[in-house]
Amino acid sequence: MKKTFALLLVIFPFVHLQAQREYLPTEADLEHFYTTKTYVVLEENQLSDYNLEITDAVKKFWDITEYEFIKMKDFPQKSADETASFLYPATVSFEKDRSNTRYVFLCLSLGGDNVSIDELRDVANIPLSYYGVDSDHYSYKLGTLIRFLQNHVKIITEDPSIISQNVYKYYNENMGDLKGKTLYLVEENLDREVNTVSKIRALYPGEVKIVDQEALKELIMAKDEDAVVLYKVGPQGKKMNARVYKMLVGVSDAKFYYFDYHKVNAKNPDAFLASDFKKLARATQ
Repeated sequence: MKKTFALLLVIFPFVHLQAQREYLPTEADLEHFYTTKTYVVLEENQLSDYNLEITDAVKKFWDITEYEFIKMKDFPQKSADETASFLYPATVSFEKDRSNTRYVFLCLSLGGDNVSIDELRDVANIPLSYYGVDSDHYSYKLGTLIRFLQNHVKIITEDPSIISQNVYKYYNENMGDLKGKTLYLVEENLDREVNTVSKIRALYPGEVKIVDQEALKELIMAKDEDAVVLYKVGPQGKKMNARVYKMLVGVSDAKFYYFDYHKVNAKNPDAFLASDFKKLARATQ
């Protein structure tokens, strides 16, 4: 996996990182991480959507280490600090992917003496979006993602055998039960066939509510125990034949309740599909 220091999408010039593979944390890395101060890297534009939402999310939920906010311009020099860890967005591409698709990941990495940004050791990461997609499509969900990253670090610390290149295997085998939960969805993430509650109820018997982004963020910040939200990573109409990743994540427990993907084509747009609700219905029978 190649990482490119994101500098929040295309707003600023890039520093190219030369990592040749995805780094897997060792038990020593995880033990060391808990002793670090985590520096949350902010865009220079203090009023950007990403800055506002990551600041709210970290202040509300980050409890795994001490933390401090820093500007992008200070990241390269600070990254050599062995007592530091960093939470930052990075543009990622995969060497074996012939489509040369690029994504933006939220990365949690360890600093290190005499290393450059490209050599930072990842503790955990999670995809935010396709490269070039506006942050307003995902930034309001950062509270859930912050909690997921922290939970993941705790899980792999308690059981290092989970650490693998196929990290989703563990989550697929430990999905939460949707019975008694309410799905909160934003209309822009739903296919036309399932963009109203009445259409969804014809396929899926569970409780569903369609809300706007602000209402969804309020649920996330309140850690609503019964709420499950859709987290979608797709090209937002910018690319055909690209994968759309669809995850349902619990607001209170940050657990996965569903994970799947499909490729964008004329019949299957960049959205949560009728077929996804049919799968959910079968799983809750």
